[in-house]
Order: sequence, then structure tokens, then C-alpha cells
Amino acid sequence: MKKAKNESIIIARHINTFLNEYVPSQKSRSNHTLKSYQYALSLYIGFLETEKGISVEGLCGGCFSRTIIEEWLQWLMEQRGCSPETCNNRLASLRAFLKYLGGREIRLLYLSEEATRIPRKKELRKKVKGMSKKAVQALLAIPDLSTKSGRRDLALMIIIYSTAARMDEILSLKIEQLHLDAEKPNVTIIGKGGKIRTLYLLPKAVAHLKKYLKEFHDNTPNPEAYVFYSRNTGPRGKMSQTGINKQLKKHSRAAHEMCDEVPPDLHAHQLRHAKASHWLEDGMNIVQISFLLGHEQLQTTMVYLDVTTEQELKALVTLEDENDKKVSKKWKSGKGGLAKFCGVKSLKM
Repeated sequence: MKKAKNESIIIARHINTFLNEYVPSQKSRSNHTLKSYQYALSLYIGFLETEKGISVEGLCGGCFSRTIIEEWLQWLMEQRGCSPETCNNRLASLRAFLKYLGGREIRLLYLSEEATRIPRKKELRKKVKGMSKKAVQALLAIPDLSTKSGRRDLALMIIIYSTAARMDEILSLKIEQLHLDAEKPNVTIIGKGGKIRTLYLLPKAVAHLKKYLKEFHDNTPNPEAYVFYSRNTGPRGKMSQTGINKQLKKHSRAAHEMCDEVPPDLHAHQLRHAKASHWLEDGMNIVQISFLLGHEQLQTTMVYLDVTTEQELKALVTLEDENDKKVSKKWKSGKGGLAKFCGVKSLKM
């Protein structure tokens, strides 16, 4: 194998630093988001190596040209069966890397500029299927309260539904973020990008949480302990989303037998969507719902929910009023192929 050229070493080093240092510290601390960046770059490097025949010594700025990126996107759709939404996510990750690269290697800045001009794939947005209030009641009646796991599952489902928080936000909750004895009981949620929002809790949710904490954390819980923790690691390790989804599906299948409005393959996001829909049904303003959900853009909430034209106009007027108020070290070796050289996972194509 020929020796890696200087440019290939520089690019490989930047890929490694981007994934292992920049993304975790500057872009996101979410493991899910980090894996998304890692997977996108692994796919791209794998495409270069297997489809374009690019070797270690051949890696250069030209490998990230607009033409090759567009070929990659087409390959993702045709050969890997990726949806337009998935392709757009992969493109966004690659753009983020090229922007990072251009900021550190001025001569390669043109790659980022070219990538921004690549049109996104047209997406067919699907409405998230929520649940009726009747279905939620049927679901919450399923966990077996004579068992410890049943009592835990009920507390977890109640907190997810009560706050409409994202699953990772709930599983990342620590005891110190709960304020159950405050005049207005609330929970502090740390959302995407480290953004903080306060969500208030109704008496029923507070009662269940207090009962849960007493059983699972004793009378003097550690402020740094996870509220919902893994049985294997204890309070210092949070539960996995895979485990939670498995439990939710078990309960939803049982609830579906009693109420056909309960989706038999329920996942946590549907509880979040259900609560948001119920807030809308109860007359809450869409702007308030958007804040409670932690959405950066109001349009995200409008697409996410079945918002009528009239509700959308009211929301935009409200938003306009609010805005008015605010105004006043693997690159050293060429052995092992391109993926190993760049420090990304080698995929079986």
C-alpha cells in the first residue's frame, strides 16, 4: 500500500477530531446525535472506498465534491433503501463536517459552500399517530402494581405523558431536577443543545413520583442519581431506550385487547404526541405547546400536530406579538483501509 499523502492525513485527522472532540463538546452531548454523525461519515467513507475505489492515498478534498455527494445520496436511496428523510439527515451530518473542515482548512472552505447548494430530498411528512384520552387511560391501567417493575413502569409512563418530554430527556433526569415540594411542583428538563425548560406537574403525577422515589431511592435520594435507572448499574446508570420501548410495547399490546384505540406497537414518542394533541384539544395556544415540547421552530409543532388553518393563523399572530415585545490518531497509518484510516466504523456494504 502506498504511503498516505499529506492531504489525506489532514482530512483523516479532522474527521477523527470532529467525531471525538468537536461534536461531543460543541454540537451535542446526546449519544444518539453523536451516533448519527458517526454513521453518516462511516457511510460516506464506505461509499468512497467500495463504490468510488478511493484508497487511503487517494483521499483528498475532491472526494467531497458536490457531484460525489449527490451520487452518494442517490446510492443511499437506490442501494440501501434510505427514505428521503434519512438521506436529508445524512446530508446534514456531512454538511456539518464540511463546515467544520472549512473553518480549519481555508483552502477547503469551497466544499462546504458547494454542499449547502445541494437540494434536500423532497419529504413526505407523516403525521405521528397519537392516542385518545381514552386510550391513555386504558394504557395506564395495565401495569401490574403488585410488582416493582409494574409500579416503575406506571410512574415512567405518567411522567412521559404529563410532561410530553422526549424519551432521552426523561431517562436523563436526575433527582436534583425534580422539585416536587415547590409551591408549583415542576421538573427541570435539559433538552437538545443543553437548552433548559421548566415543566409543571399536576397533583396526580406528583403523587406517583413521590411514591416511586420513596420505593426506588429511599427517603434520602442522591441528587446526582438518575430518577429512572438501570437495574444492572443502579442509580448511577440510566435505563436504555431499548428496554423502555420493550416494556411499552408489552403494556400496549395488553391495553389494545381492552381498547382498540391503543396502538399495539406503541413507542414513547406517541405518548409525547398524545399529550401535545390533548393540550391542543383543551384550548392551549400552539405557541405555548411549542415551548413545552422544546421545539425551536413553531412550524415544527404545526407539522407535528393536526393544526387547522385557523389555529395556524392565530399562532402566527401570537408569535408576531411576542416578537414585537422582544424588540426594544489513526491517520498516521495507511493500514486497514480507508474507514480505519479516517477513524470511522467500517460498514459491511
